[in-house]
Amino acid sequence: MQAVDTNSGRAMYWGTGRRKSAVARVRLVPGSGQLIVNGKPGDLYFQFNANYLGVIKAPLETLGLENEYDILVKAEGGGITGQADSIRLGVARALCQLDPDNRPPLKTEGYLTRDPRAKERKKYGLHKARKAPQYSKR
Repeated sequence: MQAVDTNSGRAMYWGTGRRKSAVARVRLVPGSGQLIVNGKPGDLYFQFNANYLGVIKAPLETLGLENEYDILVKAEGGGITGQADSIRLGVARALCQLDPDNRPPLKTEGYLTRDPRAKERKKYGLHKARKAPQYSKR
């Protein structure tokens, strides 16, 4: 679904990504390749960590569009790793909205797959989710 920004009249593409307990609402706007997360520049938000920035921009780099769209993100919940992965999924979904032909290369790279792994709950009688108390035979 393409929306039009009322202030600038530019096209915007939306995508939502989730990972663990992190949720990211991503907007792609034609621009110069800036990343803005919760009102802060992306490199500042992700503490200048090149791994996180590389993860986020990977879908754009796969399609060769890294300097053509600005990424505007509202990220909530989780830690910065979960947020980075949720932003990547949101960017990939927004790129599919932009052009349906983008879907096959993103799918082969695995960028459209939601990672279902989450923290397993602690069970009573155990120390952690699976760690049992020490067993004594006698």
